[in-house]
Amino acid sequence: MNPNAKIFAGTGSQNLAEQICRSYGCQLGKINIQKFSDGEIQPIFLESVRGDFVFLVQSTYAPADNLMELLLMIDAARRASAYKIIVVLPYYGYARQDRKDRPRVAIGAKLVANMLTAAGADRVITMDLHAPQIQGYFDIPVDHLDSSAVFIPYITQLRLENLTFAAPDVGATNRIREIANYFEAEMVICDKHRKRANEIASMVVIGDVTDKDIVIIDDICDTAGTLKKAAALLKEKGARSVRALITHAVLSGKAYENIEESVLEELVVCDTIPLKKPSSKVKCITTAELFAVAIRNAYENKSINNLFFHSQRRDK
Repeated sequence: MNPNAKIFAGTGSQNLAEQICRSYGCQLGKINIQKFSDGEIQPIFLESVRGDFVFLVQSTYAPADNLMELLLMIDAARRASAYKIIVVLPYYGYARQDRKDRPRVAIGAKLVANMLTAAGADRVITMDLHAPQIQGYFDIPVDHLDSSAVFIPYITQLRLENLTFAAPDVGATNRIREIANYFEAEMVICDKHRKRANEIASMVVIGDVTDKDIVIIDDICDTAGTLKKAAALLKEKGARSVRALITHAVLSGKAYENIEESVLEELVVCDTIPLKKPSSKVKCITTAELFAVAIRNAYENKSINNLFFHSQRRDK
């Protein structure tokens, strides 16, 4: 008998997991996440997973309970004799701590990779890692999905006349260049210098934005301070319109206030992290179908190459 595929959700990604199941064509698995009065977490599978492919959908955004819950779910599935345990991480928390960029700091992204592997994960499916090399922190397979598969169709239907892409920092240039090449559009760079985390000291625009419709693309929006400053600077330099497409809507601190006060036309985000509240400028598009196809292909041992929208264009 072939093993079955079963999808379960952590509390941090319940809505996304339900949409993934609808796209996949299955029922969401039954699991009970219990909490003791002191906050201790205990996940209990309410159906057998013996000999099954178990897909656990959980983003590890703050609080750290989301990560701990996922680790316990992996352990519970392993002890229940699951055949394979595939962690579906729409948002990989702690990915910004990807290197030792100063003395005496942790490499959080590597530590999380170690914990997921030690808990018993056999594979990880994630999207838009803050640094692609984080895949190398794992000794198990990692399927790294790209949000361009949902962003490119959205940009296409906007039909912007003078489309130009903007990288919010030098580190994002490779990501932006691929999408700009797809549309045969120009790109500019907003070069920023930080005093400390979440605080920008200075920013300059490299490239001409006069009368251009600018689309900023990045993987994470935290306090939205960078977006607010970049949009204002681009408009000051002559841009006709500025909008941003961001994969992971962390949106902490004064993020919503910064977005509302900014000159952005709109902020389009994915549903890898649930939005904390509605905003007139924030629009959410789903990644459910993309993850559903990735899950099906992992279960059927098929390639996921067809999920990379811009790669298809280059191959033609």
